[in-house]
Amino acid sequence: MSDRSFAAPPRRPLTAAAALAVLALLAVLGIADVQPPAPRSASAPAGDFSAARAFTHVERIGQEVHVTGSPAADRVREHIVATLTGYGLRPEVQDTVGVNAGKFGDGGMARVRNVVAVLPGSASTGQVVLMAHYDSVQVSFGANDDGAGSSTLLEVARAMTTGAPPRNDVVFLFTDAEEACLCGAEAFVSRHPLGQKPSVVLNFEARGSSGPAVMFQTSVGNADLIDVYARTPHPVGTSLAVEVYRLLSNDTDFTPFLGQSRFTGLNTAYIDGSSVYHSPFDRPSTMNRASLQHHGDNALALARTLGAADLPPLLRPAAGDAVYFPFAGLLVRYPAALTWPIAVLALLAVAALVFLARRRGLTSVPRSLAGLGLALVPLIAVAVAAQLLWTLLVALRPGYGELLDPARPTWFRFGVVALTAAVLLGWYALSRRRLGPVPLFTGALGLLAVLGLVFAAAIPGGSYLVALPALFGALAGIAALYVPRPWLATAVLTAGAGVAVLILAPTVALFFPALGLATGAAPGLFAALLGLAALPALEPLFRPADADRHRLLGATPALAALVVALVCTTTGMVADRFDATHPEPTHLMYALDRDTGTAQWVSLEQSPGAWTSRYVRDHRSLDELFPVLPAGELSTGPAEAAPLPAPTATVLSDTTTGDRRTVTFRLASQRPVRFVSFYAEPGSHRVQQATVAGRDAVPYLPDQNRFGVVFHGPPTDGIEVTLVLQGPGPLKLRLVDGSDGLDTLPGFTPRPPTVGIFGSHSSELTAVATTTTI
Repeated sequence: MSDRSFAAPPRRPLTAAAALAVLALLAVLGIADVQPPAPRSASAPAGDFSAARAFTHVERIGQEVHVTGSPAADRVREHIVATLTGYGLRPEVQDTVGVNAGKFGDGGMARVRNVVAVLPGSASTGQVVLMAHYDSVQVSFGANDDGAGSSTLLEVARAMTTGAPPRNDVVFLFTDAEEACLCGAEAFVSRHPLGQKPSVVLNFEARGSSGPAVMFQTSVGNADLIDVYARTPHPVGTSLAVEVYRLLSNDTDFTPFLGQSRFTGLNTAYIDGSSVYHSPFDRPSTMNRASLQHHGDNALALARTLGAADLPPLLRPAAGDAVYFPFAGLLVRYPAALTWPIAVLALLAVAALVFLARRRGLTSVPRSLAGLGLALVPLIAVAVAAQLLWTLLVALRPGYGELLDPARPTWFRFGVVALTAAVLLGWYALSRRRLGPVPLFTGALGLLAVLGLVFAAAIPGGSYLVALPALFGALAGIAALYVPRPWLATAVLTAGAGVAVLILAPTVALFFPALGLATGAAPGLFAALLGLAALPALEPLFRPADADRHRLLGATPALAALVVALVCTTTGMVADRFDATHPEPTHLMYALDRDTGTAQWVSLEQSPGAWTSRYVRDHRSLDELFPVLPAGELSTGPAEAAPLPAPTATVLSDTTTGDRRTVTFRLASQRPVRFVSFYAEPGSHRVQQATVAGRDAVPYLPDQNRFGVVFHGPPTDGIEVTLVLQGPGPLKLRLVDGSDGLDTLPGFTPRPPTVGIFGSHSSELTAVATTTTI
């Protein structure tokens, strides 16, 4: 009979409870394995990393907003220099100009002052660079981003100077202007002598306030470095994250190093608690010190291991990448060359299961293929349901629309998992009687195996997520066919599902903070894949497939999961109310056009909340008048013009030779600013060459369809610019500068305690623009 199961245990509810309890325990253990360790006290041995000791630096670095070029940034830099000097090192300050080296250029440049200190090796075979940035964004205290990385480096430097020197040179690099344009890292790579040497680079970041320190990005050919990383005290990472990050536009200071073949390396960050990211609440008080301990334990272990290694083999990319993932307390890894063989083997194992189950009369090829097609239904339904849930939350609480995750996301995450279970159980209840439990299971494994092949072609580092559960699920199914006792068959099937749980549960836990509830479909999909691999453990929840139909009993598991989802989501809404410690995020800036003498309030909120709606009521595009703003319609409203001066461009020299005109001018602001910028007219290709503050600038920005430069941290006397133009005629430029803070502007009323500031590079910006012709 095609509707029979692999096993028919006599006490189905008890069997289901036991199987689900085992799988739940494995899920808890798997997730616990990727959590950060307990923080160590200040009395920890001198050679150990102590989160308590490192936190004293966090308190100093996160004491005030310290944007690039500000006096506060100077004070942070002085603390770093004094601390390193106290450890017996000889730090230097690299004072130069850096150029944006991100994946998508925006014409960014900056005056940077990197701090560089070397712990000389006793018999060096190469160079290891530990890197973090010490600047913050303009509205943030930067305690986590990147006070965590900077403090980690300082504590690692202390620990490494207490014992014998390493074999290899270890460089401690504290970069400037990461938030502005990655310009400090670029300046080190292109203009510092140590940046010309082949190096293993370790970058330490934070995009939140808690969670494990995840190694999420590597250089190409990472197999050898992954072997080193796997020996750290708490390795947390997955090759899927590397594949996903390579597809994204996100950047860190690691990006300029990846663009040069002389560097290999790893990039690590903790990423949970993203509601404080780039916001005024990124203060020392919000930091989870366990996350800092995780950063430090692994950083110190890597510095010591690489500091003692024979570096030349590690300075070159390995023959290929590694596939790696957390599993039962280990970082399992194998060569990427095995990706296709494992994916093909999984498909063959599923085919063998279908063949053997067909011989037992449990399925047929057409029914298993139908099961494969049906298995797509819960995946699609879960993705839609998770996104609809977030849409509903944003509709009920519009402030969520500006966030990746709520400030207290735990209950919502449980809600998404329960919603996934409800969808999966509802689908299974509706499908099992018509098709049969075995065809559904073999079809689900077949879908996982097919996805394993698709992933092997598209994102090889993620194929293991589906290929291995399909392989072990099929092997368990084959074994269950030959086990004489139903309870033993159930145990074997549960063991096969347990492999999927140990692989996929940590992935669900890691991807919730990585992508947030705003993209809840992704962790929901991973949870649904886990559910498909665990179908035999779900089967005893239902009456035998050949028993009389009982609609209420059949719907009970799905309804129970749906109730749990509603309870969790409701609890999340109650627990996560906006208050003074977790205010509603809002975005507002001020834009003054000196040409017309008009000003307006501007917000990136597409559906402005109650507070922001006091200032904005219309929508219009402003990127031509204020090119520093994103393209597309923004929320706007009229504002009173403040008596703020516009930047100026003073011509210093002007020569024409043939059809080439070379003009040099000084661009300066007439007020204290964070940046000054200038742009040619949209579509103009007249700028052939550009030199700004002694560095070559990109003469054309394809994404903006114009030439332009944003210079961060400009000197008070301005910057010198030389342009080589096609044609002798005048050139029209749009000049824009920007300062931070709205409090002194006419018509602005300070926010109440329950209304906060959204973490954005343009929050609280006061921009003044004018048009000039040179």
